[in-house]
Amino acid sequence: MKIATYNVNGVNGRLSVLLRWLQESQPDVVCLQELKAPQEKFPIEEINTAGYNAIWQGQKQWNGVAILAKGMEIQEIGRGLPGDPEDLQSRYVEAIVNGVVIVCLYLPNGNPAPGPKFDYKLKWFERLHARAASLLAHKAPVILIGDFNVMPTELDVYKPERWVNDALFREEVRAAFHKLVSQGWTDAIRKLYPEEKIYTFWDYFRDAYGRNAGLRIDHFLLSPELSGQLKSGGVDRHVRGWEKTSDHAPVWITLEP
Repeated sequence: MKIATYNVNGVNGRLSVLLRWLQESQPDVVCLQELKAPQEKFPIEEINTAGYNAIWQGQKQWNGVAILAKGMEIQEIGRGLPGDPEDLQSRYVEAIVNGVVIVCLYLPNGNPAPGPKFDYKLKWFERLHARAASLLAHKAPVILIGDFNVMPTELDVYKPERWVNDALFREEVRAAFHKLVSQGWTDAIRKLYPEEKIYTFWDYFRDAYGRNAGLRIDHFLLSPELSGQLKSGGVDRHVRGWEKTSDHAPVWITLEP
């Protein structure tokens, strides 16, 4: 099973890019983030025509997450990260696809830090810790997938010294990510490429893509039931070079029983 994640940075404005990549890559399951579309504006007809079923949690202007599955049923478990009923941001959806619990998430950016947005990010992380521990307790195959807005180590960021005070790289955020992984999750891409510089995001400014001045912020965390099934993975880096594309590139892994 080929599973991918893609922060599409506006699903309608970049629909042609998404559809082109789906046709080229043929993933079985896709998690999308940053739909930037209200619930009723998600392009479900075009997604269906491309061969995919979908569930999504939209939000006007910002955020939004979706799970796509090629020719497979998507059994929704829930939407919205538990722990704060007043949190109305569309950042989290869970479903079962082909016997695997798929968690699609879009963790808050947190900038500027310190400040209220950074506090929200850390609290969101705490809620994610609780939910992730609950999922692990079921001993079911689970994957946490999406844009975590965290570079876990210096290997995951171009010129890390320039990012020490950024909310994506601050010590508190990296500690929160490592605390999550230490529950028993496997960082799939880093397991496959333990020493390589691999980026999933390149800013639109200062020719970041051309200079390969990137960040690795899109991740797959595998539960112990799946870590042994990981066979391959990578970044479709060339998609970042397409016209009118997202500032993220799609990332994918393959699992084999």
